Amino acid sequence: MITDLLPPGAVLHGVSAADKPALLATLAQHAAQFCGIDAARIADAMTAREALGTTGFGGGIAIPHARLAGLDHMVAVLATMAPPVDYGALDGERVDLVVLLLAPVEAGAEPLKALARISRLLRDAALVEKLRAAPSVEALAKLLGVDAAAQDRAA
Repeated sequence: MITDLLPPGAVLHGVSAADKPALLATLAQHAAQFCGIDAARIADAMTAREALGTTGFGGGIAIPHARLAGLDHMVAVLATMAPPVDYGALDGERVDLVVLLLAPVEAGAEPLKALARISRLLRDAALVEKLRAAPSVEALAKLLGVDAAAQDRAA
């Protein structure tokens, strides 16, 4: 699971964004709360990573990620989208499930391992369907095995 990467408040339900840049900015704003790094700097890092190739890998799922100087631990934010966003995914599908991963520049191979864990988690079709159907932050948190009350209080 990715529970060790999701601080309280990092599970979001029904996020609305007009497009991919707005989605990245929204995720950056939420992530900034957990890592003490300016949201604009986070958004810039994600945008630079997206310029290398889309992190929308298909099936309505994206895993935007970036490494940031000054970050001292990995942080993830999971969000369901309402409505889905045109993300430029490899399969052309709109994205409705996103996991943002931020990592320290000097983290070595750990971010790659975390991306692999997240990818494996999101290849579980039954879990993905349940995440998409979850009616609330609390339901999402329960599916992920994280403290639902802490997620809701911090959101």
